[in-house]
Amino acid sequence: KGRLSLSHLYSGNFPMELRLNISRPTWSRQIEFTLAGIGCAVGLGNVWRFPYLCYRSGGGAFLLPYLFMLLMLGIPLLHMELSLGQYMRRGPVHKPYFCLFSGVGMASVAISFIMCTYYNVVITWALYYLFSSFQAPLPWQNCNNTWNTPNCTNHATNSSYTSTASQEFFKYVYGVEETGVLRLELFLILILAWILVYLCIFKGVKSTGKVVYFTAVFPYVILIALLINNVQLPGALDGITFFILPEWDRLLSVEVWVNAAAQIFNSIGIGFGSLLAMSSYNSFNNSVLKDTLTISIINSFTSILAGFVIFSSLGYMSHLQGIPVSDLAVDGPGLVYVVYPQAFANMPVAQLWAVLFFFMLLCLGLDSEFAMVEVLVTSLLDEYNQHLIAFFKRKELLVFAVCCAAFLLGIPCVMQVGIYVFQLMDHYTAIVSITFLAFFEVIAICWCYGTNRLSDNLEEMTGKRPNIFFRMCWLIVAPLLIGTILIFSIIQFKPARYGDYVFPPWAQGVGWLIALASIIWIPLGAIHTFWVLPESVVVCASSTSVQHFLLSAPENRGVAPLPG
Repeated sequence: KGRLSLSHLYSGNFPMELRLNISRPTWSRQIEFTLAGIGCAVGLGNVWRFPYLCYRSGGGAFLLPYLFMLLMLGIPLLHMELSLGQYMRRGPVHKPYFCLFSGVGMASVAISFIMCTYYNVVITWALYYLFSSFQAPLPWQNCNNTWNTPNCTNHATNSSYTSTASQEFFKYVYGVEETGVLRLELFLILILAWILVYLCIFKGVKSTGKVVYFTAVFPYVILIALLINNVQLPGALDGITFFILPEWDRLLSVEVWVNAAAQIFNSIGIGFGSLLAMSSYNSFNNSVLKDTLTISIINSFTSILAGFVIFSSLGYMSHLQGIPVSDLAVDGPGLVYVVYPQAFANMPVAQLWAVLFFFMLLCLGLDSEFAMVEVLVTSLLDEYNQHLIAFFKRKELLVFAVCCAAFLLGIPCVMQVGIYVFQLMDHYTAIVSITFLAFFEVIAICWCYGTNRLSDNLEEMTGKRPNIFFRMCWLIVAPLLIGTILIFSIIQFKPARYGDYVFPPWAQGVGWLIALASIIWIPLGAIHTFWVLPESVVVCASSTSVQHFLLSAPENRGVAPLPG
């Protein structure tokens, strides 16, 4: 023991006694990881981002690229991340990258942290609507409120200049006609949202594992009930037709394919490190392929189910306003908070349906939110365990500090015009940054670490090597496909927008700074490698203890020094 051969060094397969010396809690039951993975992947993105990207991309024209990206990118790359997390028993910072790409792990942590700061605002909206649902009548049920305009309508009309009560209520929530003022109600609810996130994760995987039993299952009950109700509404068939029948000319747009890839990355969590961090708490011999297929298939099934629910509601809205589905003014992240409330307003026992639905959104949001926060906590503890515990004394206080920092950074999103701040951050984080990150992650793992090494790792854990489909996707398809998407998305880049409003150049500059906050770690990691090890060729090990072992004196580790 205490010896590491050159064959281990070059193969990337580190002896079991070295990896198992690392203390690591595990899930109480393996089903808890599966449910946590489903809860992490199946989130607000399925009922919030998927529908609005689908609507923006022409409905059915989005489904074909989405399913293609699921098969060629989503499933193979999720299999890759779960395998690495389970084998290395470490968070994203300790992925076994070639040193030149050591910054990819840090970029994963950075993008997860940035996203969790504004993603919790969507949970804040859900809580705001949940509390508002206890009123009778519902505040978005009619146009008799002080915030309604003369253009508000409760009935069908042939004018495209009218708006429904639910559309005007969402505008009222933010008061987009004013600037710079903090919305006190949203601010207080944002505090409550972070308290809920903290209570879900402060005890680590033991508390997370218990929460997911409910949060991962309950949403399906509500979605199925809503679908049964919505298909009976007038105009629902028009919305469903828009959802499933593609406009073939839209498939020539690069933006549609980029949005489809970004949705796969966001929904499944590719590049964010969330599922990788969670899989690091698995037992060593867990069946990775089973979890991969379960998580990815259920995730996409949920998106499509939510698509039928929301587009049937869109058909109902188009019936109310007397205009085509494609002309509805519901683009953007607020779509789910406009369409669903409008459907509830005309349902029996409207308050009950509204309460159940927004509680479901809360469950979906919490699953994904505490997974992103867990990425940062896990990475900090993996890297600086002794120092952090010495300073904070308890892990619970470290989690509290992380939640407080993310809360402070999310405050601009609950100010007046915060919806524009939110949209800007989401565009440059969830679409721009994640595409860059996914490309470099695939290059680092599939080409530098190597498909053969990854296959060896899987064989050591499960006794079986991955089949030819996964190996070809890792080696050829994923790098080339993501690289092509990245190149075309740069060439045909379109600035962020919210509805018909295109952000001005100065706001686009702020957006690029937000994007750089995550992807800058990739070149910084490369520079650090050349600076610290200018004349050496070193393969980075996955854990700090192994790195220390490799860099110790040759006579202490029983191997010959590397040439040069």
